[in-house]
Amino acid sequence: MTKKIVSLFSGAGGLDKGFEKAGFDIVWANEYDSTIWETFEHNFPNTVLDRRNIRNVPSEDIPDCIGIIGGPPCQSWSEAGALRGINDSRGQLFYEFIRILRDKKPLFFLAENVEGMLAQRHSEALSNIKKLFKESGYNLSFRLINANNYNVPQDRKRVIFVGYRNDLNITFEFPEMQEYKPVLKDAIWDLKESALPAKEKNYTNGSKCIVPNHEYMIGGFSTIFMSRNRVRAWDEPSFTIQAGGRHAPIHPQAPKMTFVEQNKREFVKGQEHLYRRLSLRECARIQTFPDDFEFKYSNLINGYKMVGNAVPVNMAYALASKIMEDLSSVINLQNNAKLVLAS
Repeated sequence: MTKKIVSLFSGAGGLDKGFEKAGFDIVWANEYDSTIWETFEHNFPNTVLDRRNIRNVPSEDIPDCIGIIGGPPCQSWSEAGALRGINDSRGQLFYEFIRILRDKKPLFFLAENVEGMLAQRHSEALSNIKKLFKESGYNLSFRLINANNYNVPQDRKRVIFVGYRNDLNITFEFPEMQEYKPVLKDAIWDLKESALPAKEKNYTNGSKCIVPNHEYMIGGFSTIFMSRNRVRAWDEPSFTIQAGGRHAPIHPQAPKMTFVEQNKREFVKGQEHLYRRLSLRECARIQTFPDDFEFKYSNLINGYKMVGNAVPVNMAYALASKIMEDLSSVINLQNNAKLVLAS
């Protein structure tokens, strides 16, 4: 069985890394954000990266493949965003994913998006997207999952769409949730002494980082940030790693923030020096990127964006492994049937 797949809206490649780990070959990827290109090409040297706006990519330019994976941009669906959903040009990129799916007709697809698209205000758009996937000739499975159930030390809820082409006559069943839920200590305990503060204006320390990307954003904290506790303890999973460094969770060395009044908290007096943001490498560990996966940037703002927008590698691996198992089984059955008919 060929294992060639293509990746749309690839970002830094968290989803791609998980599928690669499961045995798939990412032969072609598309990413329009120029701040990501160096990172992707450094970590996926054998993948062709197409840098065009996906709207300008004819389907015939994309290699034949057995699967299409990707996370169409999610800001317009996000509870923290403008909530315009499918009415936003970014939300409409879901239709580009479906266009390419219909033209290439691979054996499967996987699409990932934020929990916010389940909000009631988006119900009509979500129903339409599901309908289009089914009308494209795919048996659709759909679920909201928490990455913490799939070996990721983080509470991160994401909507997953998986479709198998109808002629395969199989349905994707989401993998069993894992019994052990990893916590911050599992992921970043060994990094606690070696983080560097960013240079002035949040520029990188570059090669001065003993562990690549192990540096954290400096600067004040907004009133929005100070409206909630932003500290999880060592024995808890992290808060969701977001795309903005200003909102990175606080390192678990600090005590939980003190409640003052509704929508107002403060750092524990006398312990202020313990409150620093998680470093980029700590965020990457929490997103389950391996340490040899290096993020390339000059300003930490772009680094945090890449890490926070990524799909956690271990969650992607769990989903990809199940897809690999299903496809291997059905293709073996089909090949056996052909042998019986030929004999």
